[in-house]
Amino acid sequence: MNFKTINYFFLIVFMVSFSCKTKKYSKIKVGENQQEIVGQPNIIVLLCDDLGYGDLASFGHPIIETKNLDKLAATGIRFTNFYSAAPVCSPSRVGLLTGRSPNRAGVYDFIPGLKKSEDNRDLVHLQAYEETIPALLKSVGYATCLVGKWHCSSRFNSDKQPQPNDFGFDHWMATHNNVSPSHQNPTNFVRNGQEVGEIIGFSSQIIIDEAINWLDKKENTKPFFLEVNFHEPHEPIASPEELVAKYLPKAENREQAEYFANVENVDLAVGRLMEYLQKNHNKNTLVIFTSDNGPETFMRYNRAKKSYGSPGDLKGMKLWTNEAGFRVPGIIKWIGKDSYRGTSDNVISSLDFLPTFCELAGAELPKIDLDGESFVSIFESGNFERTKPLLWSFYDALNDQVVAMRDGDWKILCRLKNNGEYLPKIHNLYDGNEALVKDAELTDFVLYNLKNDLGETQEVSEKYPEEFKKMKILLNSEYAKLLADSHIWKRTQKFSKK
Repeated sequence: MNFKTINYFFLIVFMVSFSCKTKKYSKIKVGENQQEIVGQPNIIVLLCDDLGYGDLASFGHPIIETKNLDKLAATGIRFTNFYSAAPVCSPSRVGLLTGRSPNRAGVYDFIPGLKKSEDNRDLVHLQAYEETIPALLKSVGYATCLVGKWHCSSRFNSDKQPQPNDFGFDHWMATHNNVSPSHQNPTNFVRNGQEVGEIIGFSSQIIIDEAINWLDKKENTKPFFLEVNFHEPHEPIASPEELVAKYLPKAENREQAEYFANVENVDLAVGRLMEYLQKNHNKNTLVIFTSDNGPETFMRYNRAKKSYGSPGDLKGMKLWTNEAGFRVPGIIKWIGKDSYRGTSDNVISSLDFLPTFCELAGAELPKIDLDGESFVSIFESGNFERTKPLLWSFYDALNDQVVAMRDGDWKILCRLKNNGEYLPKIHNLYDGNEALVKDAELTDFVLYNLKNDLGETQEVSEKYPEEFKKMKILLNSEYAKLLADSHIWKRTQKFSKK
């Protein structure tokens, strides 16, 4: 065999090897009008409501027992720098589904029940043209299901706005916002457009029952996407009495014991689902557990009397642009795959779910710019190099700084001023305040190094002037682009379902 032949042989071997690697998550044609995806994983997102960064034992809680989630973290990936898309529920959920800042979709704050308001908040909903995870995965053969909380529209279960099925969910059983009257024996679930009536039991267990029933009945040949949106530990809290009794000796009072029991009840529900998956879908199932935002502040409103969530060592709470508002527990376990395991300090966001799931499933990405990035590399190497900063613009923040951005180890926050006056708290952007917000300038910047100062206790703009200058320039640029693409609600607009 001469030198030229040897070179040609090794070239062929390299090309075959490279082709196999690139087809790991790609489409392969198997017929004229049919496509099959090699290695499509089942994908499950488990999303808590108001669970704090410090509320799990594996994230430092000294009392609450979460043995199932701790096992998930110990055998999968435990993320210490995991972020939600917003520090409050509705925009966080919209960001997760779309892979884009919720401001682009026009969801700036939680969506209340339908009540006409001057700021057009009653119009707010996830709009039909938005491309979502379930719709994209459904396009490549996935069966899809939502159970739990929806909270992405002001008109729930109405033909006047899109509903979960309009965004790609084959099956859904959900509530508009919280369960009523509490987590125990809820009465306000809707299944595929039909009111269910009272269901005996606790919400976390009820939605796991629904998820398992759907999995048992779905077409077995299809991979699946399942979104499980727990109502816990959001108020109004109700927990099994045997769990409450367990925590009474360790808690400050009965209300705190009920909160602790509430979190453990979610853990027990997750444990039931994981046991089912190990028996029935143990070959290739990706499970992600996280929270929509940080913990509620005790007695921030009169029904928050059991809100004893923990931010851990982070500053702030839910509705803050400091870390506790949107840095949340993050756990990923890939059942049946020999992938990376351990604790990771890579910066990951729920905005990253859409591009990551699309890459794994072989689905085409939307033809618009995404704010999230695929973190598929982390499963092989344990590393993910983020190229885009994470930006939050929450005009109703409880702290003064309503805009925040993280880039690498640095985080910068600022306030907004228009004509020398700080902007008031704003729930929604509409034609009546568009100029006020768009003409505002970023001001009162503060800088933190999160690697050295997890609790944002030391402002370091003077200590690192060059870094401060770069971060200000980047924030001004990123915020300007986001603001230009932020949806403005106008009562004259016409909205339709798909």
